Amino acid sequence: MIYTKEQLIEYLNQDAKASKHNGITPKLFGDEIWKFQYCLRYCNYYYNKRKKHKTVFFPFLLWRIRYHHLSTKLGFTIPFSTKIGKGFSIAHYGSLVINGTTVIGENCRIHEGVCIGSTNGKKGAAVIGNNVFIATGAKIIGHITIADNVAIGANAVVVKDIDIPGTTWGGVPARMISQNDSHSNLSNMLDMN
Repeated sequence: MIYTKEQLIEYLNQDAKASKHNGITPKLFGDEIWKFQYCLRYCNYYYNKRKKHKTVFFPFLLWRIRYHHLSTKLGFTIPFSTKIGKGFSIAHYGSLVINGTTVIGENCRIHEGVCIGSTNGKKGAAVIGNNVFIATGAKIIGHITIADNVAIGANAVVVKDIDIPGTTWGGVPARMISQNDSHSNLSNMLDMN
C-alpha cells in the first residue's frame, strides 16, 4: 500500500491523527503502540520498495527487527504486508491478531483482544470498509465484507457480511443492534467522508 516516501509520511500523519498524537515521531520512552504502528508503516514501505526494486535490504532488516521486537512485546500479530489504509489506530496493547490477507480501509480503530482471521484453512480474510470501529474482544472470521462506518461491539462474533453502512453490530453471532454509525468512537481529528 505504501510505495513512496510521500505516501509513507501521509499515512503516518493520518495514523497520528487517528491516535491523537502530536506529530509523527514517537517519544523516546513509552508510547510503544505508536512505535509499533510507526514500524508497521516503515516495514510496509521497505517491503514494497524491496519487492519492486529488489534492493534496500539493510534498512528493511533493521525495521523488521524492531517490528518483531515490538510485536512480541505488545502481543500483536499483524503481518507488515497486510493492506491497512491510512488513519489506522490501535487503542491498547494486548492480544491482537490480523490475518495477512485482511484488507482494512481508512480510519479503522481496533481494540485489544480482536481476531480477524480466515476459517477452515481457506485463503482470504475480511475486507473491512472505511471508518470502522472494532471493540474489545471482537472476532471477525472468514472471507466476509464489512461496510463503511460500521461499529462492531465488544465480544461480537462476525461470520457473515455486514452490508448495511452506518450501523452498530453486536452479539454472538453478530446482528444489527442500532442505526448508530462508528464516528463517535473514532478520532474527531480525522476527515470521515
